Amino acid sequence: MSRLYDFLTFRVLVAPYVLLAFYYLGALAVPVGGWWFSIWVRRRYWAVSEAYDAGKAAIVKNTPQRYRARFIVLFALAFISMEIMWRVMFEFLIAYFQMREALLAVAPH
Repeated sequence: MSRLYDFLTFRVLVAPYVLLAFYYLGALAVPVGGWWFSIWVRRRYWAVSEAYDAGKAAIVKNTPQRYRARFIVLFALAFISMEIMWRVMFEFLIAYFQMREALLAVAPH
């Protein structure tokens, strides 16, 4: 019963445990979900599909291969950087909660 009371009075926080779930949700599910959603939109709406196909054809026709390769490398580096920043943000949040727990442990009751 005291655990329930501690939970309801915010003496025990659930955030450190929930943060891991949200980290993996953001790191894995959001990019995959975004890619799947873009495919779904292209299949569902013909205007988007035609615009995508026309844009892709224009890029292939007017851009040399080396610039397209550079763009893919730049995109990969940006994606990796975003994933690292996502991780760092969650590490700071987890460290904050660990510091809180350590301070509560040494605080006089």
